[in-house]
Amino acid sequence: MKNCLIVRAGEGGSRAIARRFGSGGFRVGVISRSCSNLKSLANDLIGAGVEACWETADASDATELPNAITLRTHQMGACDVLLDNAVVLRLGHPRSATAKITANFEINVFSAHRAVASVAPAMSERGQGAILFTGGGLALEPFPEWTSLALGKAALRSLAVSLFNELSLKGIHGAVLAICDIVIEVGPFDPDVIAKDYWRVATDPNRLTNRQVVFQPDGTDPFCNDPERVQAAVSRLPTE
Repeated sequence: MKNCLIVRAGEGGSRAIARRFGSGGFRVGVISRSCSNLKSLANDLIGAGVEACWETADASDATELPNAITLRTHQMGACDVLLDNAVVLRLGHPRSATAKITANFEINVFSAHRAVASVAPAMSERGQGAILFTGGGLALEPFPEWTSLALGKAALRSLAVSLFNELSLKGIHGAVLAICDIVIEVGPFDPDVIAKDYWRVATDPNRLTNRQVVFQPDGTDPFCNDPERVQAAVSRLPTE
């Protein structure tokens, strides 16, 4: 049985993705710092017939996350798909966001790098695997109010592309899925709809052509992060 490990698992998108991989025959491991949320998620998966396990870890801690991944892979077996689903939502303009940028990078970028370092060597030895990051539209078109988040997501996108360029030659797929709005049930950004794209990118035999997926369905609002349309005259919105 193959194994999917979801780091920073929570409600909504993570739950739907976990269920999709579980229904596809994967064993699912979930990691987050909230014990109660993890128990709820794991029980939901088990109730749906998915073999699931969980581990708590603070993603901002340099040792907790790698240790948690090691514990899960020892129990589950080698990780075939790693999904890093981190996000820290904090407002901050470009000239005043220094402290937030430093703190957010710890969650949005450094912890993702640690997660990759924990699974990539074994994937390289086997010559197969997938590493997926949840990105955002702000990485492609940042709005000033969200400078810290935009920088983090841009760095995460760069990390994903770098991994793709390095590891695709070894049969490992690195990719980022830029979700260009808030994931919410019923509608174009419904978690079950988005989960299908994660599954497709991770399991499609031709997935090595997909290093970035921009999830911005036709008719949805590309200015969701700029509701007053302040930046409408100067923005160049995602078109992929």
